[in-house]
Amino acid sequence: MSGHFAESAEQRQQMKKVLADYKIEPGSLMVIMQRAQGIYGYLPIEIQIRIAEGLNIPLQEVYGIATFYTQFNITPAGKYKVGVCLGTACYVKGSGDILAKVQEKLGVAAGETTRDGRFTLEASRCIGCCGLAPVMTIGEHVYGNLTVEDIEKILYKYND
Repeated sequence: MSGHFAESAEQRQQMKKVLADYKIEPGSLMVIMQRAQGIYGYLPIEIQIRIAEGLNIPLQEVYGIATFYTQFNITPAGKYKVGVCLGTACYVKGSGDILAKVQEKLGVAAGETTRDGRFTLEASRCIGCCGLAPVMTIGEHVYGNLTVEDIEKILYKYND
């Protein structure tokens, strides 16, 4: 157990309902995991165990899916998810330098969350905005034609 996982009575009840509603449907594991992540914001090991036990399947199956698909987080995500595209078009136009600058400004490596819980940094593959390369996303916002000099100003907007 991670030792820092905490859930409210409401979250526990919501999760219990999700398992009850979906466990009889074949192939419902992904849906249950998506709903669980919606409840908790991520899939802590405690919830993965609860899902595995609720569906009577091996924990390895739940964990394998949680770590294979990028839609799932097994650690708490920050308030803002920052993605720097490292696809071919972006990389050729300098996204490696963009990523390095974001890492420097946030003080975290790709795949990590800042101590204050504000930002989670991800190194992404192609996000389909090649004409705007290099590209970075923050939540639903797309920032294109970036230079290293743009990064500090963009991140500052999210210091609410």
